[in-house]
Amino acid sequence: MKKQAFNPYLPSWEYVPDGEPHVFGDRVYVYGSHDLFNGWVFCLGDYVCYSAPVNDLSDWTYEGVIYKKTDDPLNNEGKMALYAPDITKGPDGKYYLYYVLDKVSIVSVAVSEKPTGPFSFYGYVHYQSGEKYGDRAGDMPQFDPAVLTEGEKTYLYTGFCGNKMKDRIGAMATVLGPDMLTIIEEPSVIVPGDSYTLPEKEACASALKQQKAAGGAYPYALSSTENWEGFKNHAFFEASSIRKIGDTYYFVYSSEVMHELCYATSKNPTDLFKFGGVIVSNCDLGIDSYKPADMPAAYGANNHGGIEYINGDWYIFYHRHTNGTWYSRQGCAEKIKVLKDGIIPQVEITSCGLNGGPLKGQGYYPAYIVCNMFIPDKPSKYISDQPFPKVTQDGRDGDREEGYIADVSDKATFGFKYFKFKDCKKITIWTRGYSAGCYEVKTKWDGPVLGTIPVSFTNIWEKHSADIEIPDGVSALYLTYKGSGKHHLKGFELL
Repeated sequence: MKKQAFNPYLPSWEYVPDGEPHVFGDRVYVYGSHDLFNGWVFCLGDYVCYSAPVNDLSDWTYEGVIYKKTDDPLNNEGKMALYAPDITKGPDGKYYLYYVLDKVSIVSVAVSEKPTGPFSFYGYVHYQSGEKYGDRAGDMPQFDPAVLTEGEKTYLYTGFCGNKMKDRIGAMATVLGPDMLTIIEEPSVIVPGDSYTLPEKEACASALKQQKAAGGAYPYALSSTENWEGFKNHAFFEASSIRKIGDTYYFVYSSEVMHELCYATSKNPTDLFKFGGVIVSNCDLGIDSYKPADMPAAYGANNHGGIEYINGDWYIFYHRHTNGTWYSRQGCAEKIKVLKDGIIPQVEITSCGLNGGPLKGQGYYPAYIVCNMFIPDKPSKYISDQPFPKVTQDGRDGDREEGYIADVSDKATFGFKYFKFKDCKKITIWTRGYSAGCYEVKTKWDGPVLGTIPVSFTNIWEKHSADIEIPDGVSALYLTYKGSGKHHLKGFELL
């Protein structure tokens, strides 16, 4: 690669969550929703696209706005937001963008001759009767579409099941014909929401029949309930994504706990999906390689992404939360392994996901590439408006201001992973704000202190240095502030 790749992989002033990566030709394209810096709700921006050569995942190109929220006839005034999209190449060689607006229950489709657009409105997914999918009596509202085209058929996956929402049964799958709009096979429920991960198939089917009798059930196929017990504690919430590996379909989704992306597999694209496991958590719950499994190592929240095979390796794309809210999310990615038996082990969140290996243990690094961020005696797996540390930026949305960590207070701990250290004997950091104390430098969050870097009051970015020797080899870098006041951390240099 020409340069190193970090998480987040796009510029620090860009907020593209819900990332769906797709390789077309010799480039990988990422499609997602579009948050704003300091946004007050999700997905306020138009759809944009970024792409990179498959052999250099550090070299991302901004392809511009590919579809405006006012391009949909239902949204001429722009009052609705564009939620998470997905894209597929149709049998006619054109590219089809599927999405749902935030206040309707149907799936919209746009089309383009190129993967980078611009896309033009094409139509709404509908039954052969002409009735829109989501409008028919008994239909559940559509949400977060995912698409996969094989031959003349396109498989469409949708759904949203909030916790304890018994009127939402689970994730749905249906089949579209070659026009990319018309349903040619009745939808089915493939993965249950948390109200339907019951221990016996009969009990689950009975509950569904009772709902149908009451007029509130989802009147689709229930044949896959035999596997639903396996989804307990990891039931479907949202964020459908679909890929095929060999002869197996991998359905990736966000579970009932929101921060994790799970997967389920089947040989049939519309039936008999079986729970596989967790691929990634944006607060690293479940990872016990460097901490207890039940300890959150970042401030997470909802999650959405997909897997893609890029230049010989599989990756999971996901997002993190910044600015102390749910509404300014950024795309991240990690390399994953698909084992011979089809299992995908859970991976750690890192600062170097697309880099192909650890970062160089020398040079300057911006603080916004932090992957672990927490206060040890105040653990929290969900981001909030409380005064915890947060990644943020100066200026307004669209300003090309480099991100930094704000609200650094006593015991705040920041982890950057991983580096290949060699002959590192000095560390310099840049801070601003009203604090008096020091940063402890470690290679493990709870490991021995290798040295300290004093910090003091300043109105502008100032550097502070200390001679600290980092052992040679691949390891993390942890910085823990000890002292009074609050300040900002811009970055660090390894010398």
